[in-house]
Amino acid sequence: MNPAQPRRAEIGDAHAVRALTRAAYAKWVVIIGREPLPMVADQTIAIRDNIVVVWELDNTLVAAVELFVKADYLLIENIAVQPGYQGMGLGKRALCHAEDIARKHALLEIRLYTNARFLSNITWYKRHGYEEYRREEMVPGSETVHMRKPLPDIH
Repeated sequence: MNPAQPRRAEIGDAHAVRALTRAAYAKWVVIIGREPLPMVADQTIAIRDNIVVVWELDNTLVAAVELFVKADYLLIENIAVQPGYQGMGLGKRALCHAEDIARKHALLEIRLYTNARFLSNITWYKRHGYEEYRREEMVPGSETVHMRKPLPDIH
C-alpha cells in the first residue's frame, strides 16, 4: 500500500472526511454507549477553520488528521483511519505529519485527548511517545484522557 502524499483537505472533501471518521470511530459506539464526538463533528467547519490533512488511495480517503495550532502547542483533535486500512502505518504517518506541522509553527509540544475507555488508543499513543497528564469529564459520564508529547527543539 502506498497512499498519495498527504494533502490539505478542501471543503469539497467534507462528506468523504465525515464518512471516513464515522467508519473509523464506529467500533467505539458500543464501548461508550454513544457516538464519539468526532462522529458528529461538522467536517465542513473543521476543514474551514482548522488544519485537516488527508491521505488517499485509489481515489478514496483512507486517513485524516485534524489539527489546531495553539499558542504554545499543536492539538490533534482527531485521527481517523478507514477500518480496512488500520494497522498499516497510516495512523503513525498522521502522527509524524502532525509533528512536522508543529515544527513548522515552532511548537515544542503536541497534545491530544481520547476517551478513557479507548484503551487500545491510549496504549498506541504511549508507544508513540505520548504521556498522560490529566483526566477530566468533558462529556457527562465520560472520562477524557489528555496526553502530550514534547518535541525536541531542533534550532
